[in-house]
Amino acid sequence: MTAHARHAARLEHRLTRPTASRDDLDAAVALVLEHGLDALTVSPWLVNPARRMLARSSVRLGSVIGYPGGGQLPAVKAFEASRALEHGATQLDFVLNAGALISGEDETVVGDMLAVVEMAHAALATAGVILEPEPLTDEQLRRACRLAERAGADHVVTSPGEADASWTIARARLLHDLLGTHLAVKAAGRFATLDEVTAAQQAGASVISTEFAAHLARDAGTAAAAVGVTPQPLRAAAG
Repeated sequence: MTAHARHAARLEHRLTRPTASRDDLDAAVALVLEHGLDALTVSPWLVNPARRMLARSSVRLGSVIGYPGGGQLPAVKAFEASRALEHGATQLDFVLNAGALISGEDETVVGDMLAVVEMAHAALATAGVILEPEPLTDEQLRRACRLAERAGADHVVTSPGEADASWTIARARLLHDLLGTHLAVKAAGRFATLDEVTAAQQAGASVISTEFAAHLARDAGTAAAAVGVTPQPLRAAAG
């Protein structure tokens, strides 16, 4: 792992699977604090307890909106976002309305994005667009990225987080190539080794988001600390 790659990415523990319990949250907070990870993203119902547990730390707290399908009405996403922000989230990842995108209804897509982005920014939080892994074509991904930039999103997310590492790395590289420095890329997937984390960083990901196993959190956290990584908000990463 190069120093440049290490400096380019923040490490985020992701606890968004449907069966995540309070016991899982306890373990996640302990892991994040022990290994110096930069952020924790949780399901909406876990935001409030997570905020209390992280109150004395500098860990950024995130949540997911419109998860996992993204087909909710904008008003529903806006309400979900408002509650997450009230409960203490400082970063929101919301799922793209892929059906509207595929239908060519770009204004519907932008309106859906703005429902969350404007609310997040008003609360001094960041907002990112989660891109569905299937069945978007490269052309549809380009449109989604343009619309995300138009809506003022701070970053895009490779997928809802269930994709395997090799797919996630390839998607991060593609999105980075499409976006350049306009928006940051969060690589959300199933990472099992430090080599996979390294590859995602080298592909252009500004954030690595996964449900870290203890050994991977230790190794990745140690590697980041060795070069003095200072966690930065995604908005800063996006330039």
